[in-house]
Amino acid sequence: MTVRLLPAVAALMLPLAAAQAAEPPQELTISNHVFTPAELHLKAGQPAVLHIRNQDATAEEFESGALKIEKVIGGHGEGIVRLRPLKPGRYNFVGEYHEDTAHGTLIVE
Repeated sequence: MTVRLLPAVAALMLPLAAAQAAEPPQELTISNHVFTPAELHLKAGQPAVLHIRNQDATAEEFESGALKIEKVIGGHGEGIVRLRPLKPGRYNFVGEYHEDTAHGTLIVE
């Protein structure tokens, strides 16, 4: 009976091992209606997390049509955006409320 449990236990442990191997959140800051850094590099085929801090007094919306994501970050607030595993490429994003200055690119390699 113990031998039959081993595959089940191993199957349960795989997600835990994968979670531990996940990359730390990528930090993105909004200040003076500008995203810093303007380019973030991510690994292809792996989920990623963006930790966005808004240092401005007004809200900003992180938006990416390519990623189908919209996330409002309140003034002096912060938020998390979780990304599915992405294929290699460039994925643009903007701050919808200040598109003329708030923009950037995720570079997935």
